[in-house]
Amino acid sequence: MKPMRTPLLIVGAGPFGLALAAAARAAAFDPVVCGRAMSFWREHMPRGMFLRSGPDWHLDPAGVHTMEAFLVERGMAADRATPLSLDRYLDYVEWFRRAKRIDPIAAAVVRLDTADRVGGPRFVATLDDGHAIGADAVALAIGFQYFAHVPPRLAEILPAAFRSHTCDCVDLASLAGRRCLIVGGRQSAFEWAALLADAGATAIHVSYRHDTPRFVESDWSWVPAIVDRMASEPGWYRRLARDEREAMNARLWAEGRLKLEPWLAPRLASPAIARHPRTEVASALERDGALAVTLTDGTTIDVDHVVLATGYKPDLARVPFLAGTRLLAALSLREGCPILDDHLQSSVRGLYITSMAATPEFGSFFAFTVSARASAALIARHLADAAVTG
Repeated sequence: MKPMRTPLLIVGAGPFGLALAAAARAAAFDPVVCGRAMSFWREHMPRGMFLRSGPDWHLDPAGVHTMEAFLVERGMAADRATPLSLDRYLDYVEWFRRAKRIDPIAAAVVRLDTADRVGGPRFVATLDDGHAIGADAVALAIGFQYFAHVPPRLAEILPAAFRSHTCDCVDLASLAGRRCLIVGGRQSAFEWAALLADAGATAIHVSYRHDTPRFVESDWSWVPAIVDRMASEPGWYRRLARDEREAMNARLWAEGRLKLEPWLAPRLASPAIARHPRTEVASALERDGALAVTLTDGTTIDVDHVVLATGYKPDLARVPFLAGTRLLAALSLREGCPILDDHLQSSVRGLYITSMAATPEFGSFFAFTVSARASAALIARHLADAAVTG
């Protein structure tokens, strides 16, 4: 079967992929998007979750189909939509997708590799439905999907049957009446604690190595200007002195990691929730169908399940559709992440990589959806310029 051919294949139909599809279409490209729209958000985030982002973190590089426009259409003021619920954000993205007439192919890429050119496409993607797509350019917008981080030490101590990462612990109703331990002490850990209490877990322990973060509203107001400047002045951020980049990343880290949103505090008042600051998991022993977990302060807790709120760590070697390919072998990597140019193009011409895998090169900003439209503008502009120059 002759493969379908496209000037641009976008792998991933989350915020970064959909924003890029809109920007590419505005630049007179007709991209093909692979993946079910917002599947990671729908399948790996629990209902009842709230986002830390505000209505200004929209997806439209053109500034038309914004979150504010979506809320106005529904007769809702932006200040009444904060904190932004997961359901409302999903509704906005679906509205945006329909407005931009983006129709992803609901199939997964199982292999992506370079193609034998001879006048043909530069890349070929094989889908799980057996079809193939030839592409002159590819953008990987795979987000967090393959990068859940389980610290090796915890993997050794905690039996696999008793633990799950937050991205796989989304059916919280199944833990009603159960005793849980959450390992991690940032926003996601405490939000999962609140959601587990809502779901009827009888005991929720939260263990973390540091002091409890403050319940203070995060200030993200300075972030959009930085990522917008990245789009308008490609390379600006990357040309900053190292200490300047590190200072920006440290400020973003402090907003995201040293604070907990104040709207979360009342939900943590449940007597079922116990905090264990300045502790780590020291050991675990299976007994009587449960797990006895001992913390480094000597406390032993009997639990039925451990939730790992241990974040994400990008590494392209963990992306299954790249495993064993010529494409992966040809990529220049640093600690598992791609070396990119100012337009998010990798060392393989025509292959662009964005979202979390771009954070070592473009800063922690690219782990947040606020960067989706800047990413889209960078890639779409470079593709348009390449089409003009040949």
